[in-house]
Parts: sequence; C-alpha cells; structure tokens
Amino acid sequence: MLSLGATQFKLLEKLCNAMSVSGDEGEVRRIVLEEAKPYADEIKVDALGSVLVRKKGLTASRHKKPLKVLLDAHMDEVGFMIVNDDENGFYNFETVGGIDPRHLVGKQVIVGRDHIPGVIGAKPIHLTTVDERKNTISTDAMRIDLGPEGKAKVGDRATFATKFKRVGPSIMSKSIDDRIGVAILIELLKHAPKNIELCLSFSVQEEVGLRGAKVAAYYFEPDLAIAVDSTPARDLPDYEGNENITYNTKLGEGPAIYLANSSTIDDPRLVRFLEETALKENIQFQFRQPGGGGTNAGAIQRSRAGVPVVSVSVPHRYTHSPVSVSRISDWKNTLNLLHMALKNMTADLLNR
Repeated sequence: MLSLGATQFKLLEKLCNAMSVSGDEGEVRRIVLEEAKPYADEIKVDALGSVLVRKKGLTASRHKKPLKVLLDAHMDEVGFMIVNDDENGFYNFETVGGIDPRHLVGKQVIVGRDHIPGVIGAKPIHLTTVDERKNTISTDAMRIDLGPEGKAKVGDRATFATKFKRVGPSIMSKSIDDRIGVAILIELLKHAPKNIELCLSFSVQEEVGLRGAKVAAYYFEPDLAIAVDSTPARDLPDYEGNENITYNTKLGEGPAIYLANSSTIDDPRLVRFLEETALKENIQFQFRQPGGGGTNAGAIQRSRAGVPVVSVSVPHRYTHSPVSVSRISDWKNTLNLLHMALKNMTADLLNR
C-alpha cells in the first residue's frame, strides 16, 4: 500500500495554491512537467495544453501487448476572466465554469500571472433597498477591486486567494477539484506497475466542457479509461433534524466509484472490478449515487470507436467555492484503490 507523507502533502499544497483557471493552465502544467519527467517514457504537451504521459509496460508475449489504460485528471479550476477595465482599479469580470454568485461578494482574489491581490466588491448592505436584499447579487453588479495601483489586462484570469491548509483529518483549499486528482496521478506514475501500459492525461478545460480529455483520448487510443476527479459530497445535516437520504457521497467513507451521472453510464465490468479490488484489499469505498454532474469520462468514452470508462473521485464539500473540504483518509484510499486495481489488471478484464 502507498502512504502519504510530507512529500505528497507539499506537492498537493503547491498544486492547490497555483492559479490555473480554464484556458490558462500554465502554472499547474509546469508543476506536472517537473514532477513527471523523471518517471515518464514519453511526455508531451498537446495542442490544447494538456500534459500527456506514457509509461510503457512489459510485453506479455511476442504477439500480445499489455493493456493500455488511460487515467485522466484535469488541471483547470473554476474562476474568473477580466473582461473590461472600469478605471481606477475596478474591473468587470465573467465567471469561468460553474460558480454560484452567492459565494462571491467580499471574497479575496488573485489576478493574473503575478497574482495581484484584489477583492470582489458590491454595494454594501447599508445602501441596498429591501427588494435588493431579497435577490442574489448578479456578477454584473460586482467588480474586482485591485486598488488604484493594481493593474490587470482584459483576458487575465483570476481565482480565489484561499491558501491550502491541513486541519486535523481534513484538508481545506480552493481547487481541490481537481488538484487532488492530479496529485494522485503523479503518485501512480512514480509507482507504475509493469503489467499495463499506463497513459496519463493531465487535461485542460474540463470545467468548461470536458475539452482536453477528448483530445487526449484520441491521442492514446486506450483499451479502457478511468477519470480521477473530486466529487461533491452532499452529507450536511438535514436542517429540520431528519435523516439525510439525498446524499451523493459522504466524507470519510472512501473513494466514490461512479455508477452513472449526467454524461456517462459507467462500464459495469470496470465498476465491479474496482468493487472487488476494494473488498479484496480491505480498502474503504462507496458508490457515488447517480445524479447530476459529470467527469471527463463522458468525453473519453465517445472518442474514436468508443472506450469503456469509469470514474473514481475523492469526495469534498463546498464545490466550486472559495474553499472546499476533503478528508485525508479518502485521498489515501483513492490512491491505493487505483494503485491496486492497476497492478491487478489483465486483458481478461474486458472479456468478463
């Protein structure tokens, strides 16, 4: 079994603190290239900006090649794009990816590649009308305030200024979705098994339409694929004191194996294989309850003549907000479930 130590925590902190809003993933890409190059047999950056890594396996025989397995994790995060200079340090912005405007007013942000500090501002409560207080403030009524000396350009990305923290059994940070998946893929590359050809896609632009993963799947032409992501937990208490029966995942119950979501019906052979692996290795896991949301598996399965896919995610609370919360145990169990599954994969898996 693989363990999480200071090296793994330092890497995840570095990944989470980086700014890589969809379409401008350069900060995370540089970290991935630095970490992956010493272990990769092949590494390239494709036309969209995804990092594609190949680790060759041992050929089983002269006529039989090892199973080609693609694992994907997306490098991008939700955030903002500067769309207009409103003068005197105020900037209009648009959201990039799914962000609830209720999270935004008063939040600290960083802007551009120099991480210029700013704040999202709007009219204070003292100056609002009763009717205005009943409605969510639209982003059109907000500005990013960089102060009179703060400078940004139209097209610059911005994101929340939240810093990574480890708090007891939890980690708290922006962009856990999906930097935790990126960290898992890097660790799996460092411990790649020889029985398969391991293909890794550190993809771009997942948050705006699963774009990078589709291109990566065309490049690798895998036999099967696993999307490694972070999924929303809906495990908060029912505010009326009733049992919560509408959860999709829960913190502390291990990796979430998908059955179906808005973009994919996961391959039953892969679902059962992961379940059997978890039970055999005594790794805690859960099934993600079917519902909204999707992963890059939805794009990968439609590439070329089709690819069998399954998604495995680390649960977290407060998705696409200034700070999310995950359990360290779920991170570790997800890493080990995937590690053991890769070690035990054979071509017979797809003949079940």
